[in-house]
Amino acid sequence: MPGPDAITPAQLMRLIGTPDAPAILDLRIAEDVAADPCLIPGSRLHAYGEILALLPELQGRRTVVSCQRGGKLSSGGASLLRAHGIAAELLDGGAVAWRAAGLPMMPLAALPKGRRWVTRYRPKIDRIACPWLIRRFIDAGAEFLFVPPSDVLAVAERFDATPFDIEGTHWSHRRDTCTFDTLIAECALQTEALDRLALVVRAADTDRHDLSPQAAGLLAISVGLSRQYRDDLQQLEAGMVLYDALYRWARDGFDEGHDWPAGRAP
Repeated sequence: MPGPDAITPAQLMRLIGTPDAPAILDLRIAEDVAADPCLIPGSRLHAYGEILALLPELQGRRTVVSCQRGGKLSSGGASLLRAHGIAAELLDGGAVAWRAAGLPMMPLAALPKGRRWVTRYRPKIDRIACPWLIRRFIDAGAEFLFVPPSDVLAVAERFDATPFDIEGTHWSHRRDTCTFDTLIAECALQTEALDRLALVVRAADTDRHDLSPQAAGLLAISVGLSRQYRDDLQQLEAGMVLYDALYRWARDGFDEGHDWPAGRAP
């Protein structure tokens, strides 16, 4: 049984991908990271001796601290953060327990080095779905730039940003899949919920509504949002709410129907 200030891998996984997800700090030493160069989704590596440097950004945020086995580094780190007013817990069993539970871990080698991304302006589907996926599962602090299509690569070079959803780049469509699929595959984020959501995004983004009955609805709402907001960043914030709801549908409510009043004659 986990201690009073611990959270189990299963409990943490239920929070990841939602607006209520905590900040996750990975305090493993370099040798442990080298032996298993992967990250829990949404987590970030940080030196355990410099954890207090994060106090300004952790204020008011629930925080989970992890190390290799949930021992002294995560216990000490969580305790130190609590001493400074941060609501911190440790991950019971650490990275070893997370992997033993069969939960997704992102390969470090696949992740971009920076936190800034750039794509074409006036997003519709993929260019809203991808930022949602990045912020909820890869990097909660990611920044997104929306620029004219002809400027994406130049902006990426000059402003140290990762280009996405533009032809000829790494993070883009591949064969009959879309960029959302590429992110899931490259970052090893395959779960039943994300795979289910990816099918809807792919069907809507590639205009193959026969793949998913939800695709037409997603297209309609996405076009509506793009007409409602002239500012792409304001549209992204509204889209975050949309994809939060779609993720909960894909995870918890995909088999629920609706019929009211029940028992009506056909």
